[in-house]
Amino acid sequence: MAGKAGGAEDPSAEVLTDAAAVFGLLASSARLHLMWALAQGESDVTHLADRVGGALPAISQHLAKLKLAGLVQARREGRRQIYYIDDPDIVTVVRVMVGQLTARSHQVPAPARRLHGTGG
Repeated sequence: MAGKAGGAEDPSAEVLTDAAAVFGLLASSARLHLMWALAQGESDVTHLADRVGGALPAISQHLAKLKLAGLVQARREGRRQIYYIDDPDIVTVVRVMVGQLTARSHQVPAPARRLHGTGG
């Protein structure tokens, strides 16, 4: 049963499934780091591997998955593939998500921060 939140119709099951798949791709810290780097500007795979600290083949595989999902695009410049995010909304989502979590990590009181990682 579809409901309304704030006056807007709930998204369809198909849209929610697609969104979950995208968020699933971004659940990898390596892919999220790649998206963060590409949200700052286009880059080739070598520079991305240096920036995120991954092996070139692994970074290439992550980029292939992101490209297949339509989250990143690529174009040829000579022998290099240049990767970029063509959708400003995706850039916004990545920047807001990472930015908010970064801000929260600086605001959490020390006792709560200790408890968070210790399971206690």
